[in-house]
Amino acid sequence: MRNRTKKFGILLHPTSFPSPHGIGDLGKEAREVLDCFAEMGVKLWQILPLGPTGFGDSPYTSRSTFAGNEYLIDLRSIEGINGVEIWESNSFESVDYDKVYNTKLPVLKLAAKQYHKTHKDSPEFKKFVKDNAFWLKDYALFMALTNYYNDSRWYLWDEGLRDRKPESLRRWSLKLRTEINTYVTLQFLFYKQWNELHKYANKLGIQIIGDLPMNVAMDSSDVWTHKHLFKIDDKGKIKACAGVPPDGFCQYGQLWGNPVYDWPVHEKEKYSWFRKRINNTLKLVDILRIDHFRGFESYWEIPGGSKDAVNGKWVKGPGMKLLKYFKGERIIVEDLGFITEEVKQLVRDTSWPSMKVIQLGVEVKDGKLDSTNEYLPHNYSYNCVAYTGTHDNNTSRGWYDSLSDDYKNALRKYFECPDEDIVWQMVRILIMSSAKYTVVPIQDILGLDGSGRMNTPSTVGKYNWSYRYNPSQLQDWMKNRLKEMLELYGRTGK
Repeated sequence: MRNRTKKFGILLHPTSFPSPHGIGDLGKEAREVLDCFAEMGVKLWQILPLGPTGFGDSPYTSRSTFAGNEYLIDLRSIEGINGVEIWESNSFESVDYDKVYNTKLPVLKLAAKQYHKTHKDSPEFKKFVKDNAFWLKDYALFMALTNYYNDSRWYLWDEGLRDRKPESLRRWSLKLRTEINTYVTLQFLFYKQWNELHKYANKLGIQIIGDLPMNVAMDSSDVWTHKHLFKIDDKGKIKACAGVPPDGFCQYGQLWGNPVYDWPVHEKEKYSWFRKRINNTLKLVDILRIDHFRGFESYWEIPGGSKDAVNGKWVKGPGMKLLKYFKGERIIVEDLGFITEEVKQLVRDTSWPSMKVIQLGVEVKDGKLDSTNEYLPHNYSYNCVAYTGTHDNNTSRGWYDSLSDDYKNALRKYFECPDEDIVWQMVRILIMSSAKYTVVPIQDILGLDGSGRMNTPSTVGKYNWSYRYNPSQLQDWMKNRLKEMLELYGRTGK
């Protein structure tokens, strides 16, 4: 039998790291977390998208698909800045994005202005600006204008800016030159710190799994800069937007509000922009998870101006015409949700591993678990990535506690354990499975209930995306138990 490498990973987004400045950053605490991962034998670290967040603070509705989240910059690691002070808070309080925006961001800008004065002519800085010219200045101008217009949407700006008329762009680029340089410098600092942390993780034997949303936000530099690639009119009005159709969970479907791609235009340009998007992310991470992969086969297109997703229709996506450019790349397919045989075939055509989530595998009828469900661990093939849950799920403890007695009884039989050990047995069975990679949110290692949840889909609130990890909760017995499981079941990456 062929020897197949298996690895185990932990899902923990950088915003959740402990830090003294209200939100996780890329500083020393991040390295301490990775050191701990390495001690336990963890070989994979999965994150969410790294882009700068806008309304709702979701990393899946970023201001740019190429830029990094400025909030994650570690102020303590910036060289040559003086007189820059910031409040310090409890390292483990949940993220208060309003406070971070009003306190940390202004200090980051002040630090960036100082840094730009002393480093703008350095070879490293000049190389970064040159290598990222295809998106960097557009993003910096977009953010400067967004601030000038008090965070109003780009399609509400003056007509010359909305339509990107050359004279307007030139005039405003001069007017906002200082703010533009500040955002360019912040991106330089983010990339510098992220690349250093990436190298640190790799030296520990840890690979990073990144995340790429299928769609991009309407309120982004991407759409403003490349309107012709999306189904929007000349004035910035959406002609068709993305979502999912009605189902058993939502009778009106989900209306996401993202503009859908004009794929024929992308095809004429040999998918140049989308290829840059994926390639740029692959430079930042070792493995890439593509979110809502089924949209490459076909996607739910909803007429612009709709109040819900009921009147949408399925429209064919680019399929292998785009994905052929990445055959053999380090990519994971997020193929959850309404999956057809055509989507399954597209996954097979790519040969990329798909996702399995235990929480989706529990179907009980007449008091018995449906043992044929593909999301139950005993049915996993090697070419998949298995999870207890994702950032969109409740924690495993919160999920289990919410189940009916019939479901709990079926799970106790499946995992052969009492209620108090159910989460650890989920982790153990996952590790034992045939899956190439297994990934568990840190909250499940800690046994946290629903209060530790990262996100509740289709909601906007202060507790979404705000979870913070407290290392003191990771007790020695947890570390030892996980390490023993990884060694016992051959998930050491060897």
